[in-house]
Amino acid sequence: MVKLDRVAAALTVLVMASSSMLGQAGGSAVPFLMISPDARASGMGDIGTAIADNINAVHWNPGGLGFQQSRQISLSFSKWLPQFNADLFYSYGTYGQYVEDLDGTIAATMIFMNLGEFTRTAENGVQLNKFRSNEFCIGVSYGTMLNDDLGAGINIKYIQSNLAPASVGQAGAGTGVSGAFDLGFLWKPSKLNIFGEEFDNVFSVGFNLQNVGPKITYVNESDPLPTTLRTGVAFKVVEDEFNDLTFSVDFSKLLVRRDSLGSDPIPTSFVTSWGRGGIETGIGMEYLYDRIVAFRGGYFTEPAVAGNRRYFTMGAGVQYDLFNIDFSYILTVEDNHPLANTLRFSLIVDWGQRR
Repeated sequence: MVKLDRVAAALTVLVMASSSMLGQAGGSAVPFLMISPDARASGMGDIGTAIADNINAVHWNPGGLGFQQSRQISLSFSKWLPQFNADLFYSYGTYGQYVEDLDGTIAATMIFMNLGEFTRTAENGVQLNKFRSNEFCIGVSYGTMLNDDLGAGINIKYIQSNLAPASVGQAGAGTGVSGAFDLGFLWKPSKLNIFGEEFDNVFSVGFNLQNVGPKITYVNESDPLPTTLRTGVAFKVVEDEFNDLTFSVDFSKLLVRRDSLGSDPIPTSFVTSWGRGGIETGIGMEYLYDRIVAFRGGYFTEPAVAGNRRYFTMGAGVQYDLFNIDFSYILTVEDNHPLANTLRFSLIVDWGQRR
């Protein structure tokens, strides 16, 4: 009989190792849900909670879907941690459109994470065959306007983690299944006066609670989802006929306590996790010339207890007709970092105007 518990454990170690490079997962499962899906946000220090002005709001803040009145598709693909030669890749696609009868935007999303190829081994050490492991998420989203300045949205997700095939007497032992939801709000005041200064249509605040759902069980062990609270603020410094300059900052907190697993209800970690792990911070800017060419930069940092990731990001984009093409580049502070020199590309096709 094949010892799938050992295989699953080895795969879990691999996944957690990769998660520590893209944001300390705190012992949570399916860390691929935390990967930034688009090169635009990646080029701005992995931020987007207070911007969320295209279909990728599905990830950053579904409340941003309420402000959109177009039909869009977004596609992204990345070979993940290529220097490890681990055959990891991440692919993402989402489609959304405004539906007048629903007074809001609906979207469908597919995320697929390939974890590579592994060898299946029997108890006596004999190699039997090879198998591939993967994880994926399918989601549906809806966002609408609660009033002229406030958008609200929700994502519903199905999540499946296929770490190892089942063996005799261990049906489904290497597979975990769960569901989750995200809840987001985006406030973009059209009229705002602070201490006598007018800030009409230049300021926005976002809130997004991500990946709230039951734990995933592998063999005899349960792991929580990477439940995360994101908040963000954005400020448009310049806006004229040819120039747009926006600064934004995101704060994110992983609401997971590895040592609180068991019969505790999901909301327990919403309170108990605040004393651990610290808060991740991303700061970014985007300069847009003539609404055609964009240049971006950012910086991401987190406390040492959360992984001590620190890196600069840069990126650019171009809009031509229906197409928005973006790329980003990660420049790490420390040497030999797994994410160093990571180059990403993404595409948005937009068949309409956003309001």
